[in-house]
Amino acid sequence: MNHRKFKAPRHGSLGFLPSKRCARHRGKVKSFPRDDKSKPCHLTAFMGHKAGKTHILREVVRVGSRSHMMEVVEAVTIFETPPMVAGGVVGYIETPRGMRSFKTV
Repeated sequence: MNHRKFKAPRHGSLGFLPSKRCARHRGKVKSFPRDDKSKPCHLTAFMGHKAGKTHILREVVRVGSRSHMMEVVEAVTIFETPPMVAGGVVGYIETPRGMRSFKTV
């Protein structure tokens, strides 16, 4: 009785499926942070996408640890953040049912 798991294991991870081209070139902001009314008007999101991974050599500064003041190799993620241009601004007003867009410029 043969088992495919041992005789012909699959090549490659299923985590990368489906292997197809992306639907949009730019990423999209999937969630925004909660608005804090005590702060002035500010940028709430910034576009970026994962460009790859690499590793760095850094010195650990953690008092009490065995690796204190030692150099360690760690994996890091590289994010590509192209320059952004504001294409519009939306103003909101408070209504009894929540926030509603008031004006778009």
